Amino acid sequence: MEKIPMTRAGHAALDEELKALKSVERPAVIKAIAEAREHGDLSENAEYHAARERQSFVEGRIKELEAMLSLADVIDTSRLSGAIKFGATVTLVDEATDEERTYQIVGEAEADIERGLLNIRSPLARALIGKDEGDSVDVRTPGGQKSYEVVTIRYI
Repeated sequence: MEKIPMTRAGHAALDEELKALKSVERPAVIKAIAEAREHGDLSENAEYHAARERQSFVEGRIKELEAMLSLADVIDTSRLSGAIKFGATVTLVDEATDEERTYQIVGEAEADIERGLLNIRSPLARALIGKDEGDSVDVRTPGGQKSYEVVTIRYI
């Protein structure tokens, strides 16, 4: 199986989610199922079916997180430097609007564009790899062609 690149922070967040699911969510779901069973006929018991559905979700997410964490290749981004690569925190300026944005290039499992965590496989991240400060980057996005200038590159 292929290793999954991940930052230390991303690995810690997924590990924390896994611990919460195992120690809080799983016992709560088991308790909810037990309480629903006490209400009698399971075939028409909506609480029971909802609890079983929640249990299915929790167990599926636990398996997913365990698989991701077992394949994780944790990269210490603080030891990196130079041109843009995995883990870089990059400040860009949209050349058309002068809007400034900052992204960290992270693995697929920890990507969250709303928090500025850019998936390494995204068109923008792929275009940024290997670029230096001052370089211009042209990217074809779902919203059309965009041009950015790389303002800063940091590894934190």
